[in-house]
Amino acid sequence: MSEKVYQLEIEETSQRKHYYSIIEAILFVSGEPLDLKEISQIIECDKKYTEILLEELKDVYEDSVRGIKLIKLNNKYQLVTKPEFSNYIEKLLKTNVRQALSQASLETLAIIAYNQPVTRVNIDEIRGVKSDSAIFNLLERKLIQECGRLDVPGRPILYSTTYEFLRHFKLEDLKQLPNLSELFQDDNNNSEDKE
Repeated sequence: MSEKVYQLEIEETSQRKHYYSIIEAILFVSGEPLDLKEISQIIECDKKYTEILLEELKDVYEDSVRGIKLIKLNNKYQLVTKPEFSNYIEKLLKTNVRQALSQASLETLAIIAYNQPVTRVNIDEIRGVKSDSAIFNLLERKLIQECGRLDVPGRPILYSTTYEFLRHFKLEDLKQLPNLSELFQDDNNNSEDKE
């Protein structure tokens, strides 16, 4: 290998590390997911190269013994705590951030996830009971959000899932939700096996 080629490789590695540091700093300060376009504009690189850097940085975090990792949600990137350290974060916050959801909250969340945007009345019709308490609980946990109003008399609030929902269930986007027909097929197969 010639001295010139070796020097270019060192410069490229140094430049990549510099970009990793910039990306890490802006994601840390943001605290919120940033999309690829925004990151590429900030670091002044094209989107394709920025995406390569982000994927490499994601691998660096996965392979290291750090307490954080880089995740991608709906084409947005964010630094988050690794799940195996949640006990320590809970101690710091003095709350149980991963407290289990009630059956009513899970039902309501599933209805919203698969039917979004959806009104409370639609949720109540599907569940067959009022969902006010479950919706309040999900809003408080930031798993759902108000995303507008339906253009009908009374203008009811529409609900949808959030980035926190994706993060909580370790999904990159809503396309990763299980297909409902497959779930029902699995349920039918399991009940046949028990007979």
